[in-house]
Amino acid sequence: MSTDYQQAREALGVRLRELRLSAPGGRLTGAEVAGRNGWNKSKVSRLENGRQTPTAEDLRGWAEATGQPEAYEELVARLRGFESHIRSWRRHLASGHKAVQDAHLNAHADASVFRGWESSMIFGILQTPDYARSIFTRYTELQGSPRDTEEAVRSRMKRQEGLYDSSKRFHLILWEAALRALICPPSVLAAQLDRLAGAVGLDTVELGIIPLSAPLKIPPATAFWIYDDRQVIVENWHAELWIDDGASVDTYLRTWRTLRESAVYGIEAQKCISAARQALSFH
Repeated sequence: MSTDYQQAREALGVRLRELRLSAPGGRLTGAEVAGRNGWNKSKVSRLENGRQTPTAEDLRGWAEATGQPEAYEELVARLRGFESHIRSWRRHLASGHKAVQDAHLNAHADASVFRGWESSMIFGILQTPDYARSIFTRYTELQGSPRDTEEAVRSRMKRQEGLYDSSKRFHLILWEAALRALICPPSVLAAQLDRLAGAVGLDTVELGIIPLSAPLKIPPATAFWIYDDRQVIVENWHAELWIDDGASVDTYLRTWRTLRESAVYGIEAQKCISAARQALSFH
């Protein structure tokens, strides 16, 4: 999880603890706050320590349970401040790409079901080192960030260990254009497509491809990842968004499921990969 996102969540937890300890009728225990809301007492600990993002209703219940209903508006304003947390690339890449990759590595470690959509390049979780190296090099040039390409590649490859973890499942959808984008030398893309074809056979991976000729219900827009159907990570040109408010997550889930209706799987997906591989010309 992003450092500043987590810091904001922890700061909200500190404020919740302050309200509990300053209740008008005297300080309350976590068990008392939980009991007044019908929660498991462990939820109070998770909220106060920044290990769980509260809902607006959780905050209302907290304010009322501590006898300070007027605090609700302040609490919900804090929540809205980081429900859609924006991390600008300028700030986030100040120390290079490795830090970004490590943040994703940590998020992957905590989740078990992943849904992804990508329209312009191969998913990082399926990239070869040479392909990843090309991607990081191009983005470093674009953002003017420190060049730590090899460290970033190693972190990305470390994340791929999750593909062989039987407790995890990856439901991925690619637009066929991503198979043909020459963001790297043709020989690198050829090896990448070979790697992608092999991923179709992994029991932890469900890879769908939307052919360029497929009818679409919605435009194949911005790429995103959904972790455990509770958090979304979206990358734009200026920033990365970490989103976990329920309504927004539901929007991305609907988007993913709508895109999935146009995807092909198995042998048909392999045909798309083979066609892209055969279309490459080496110079």
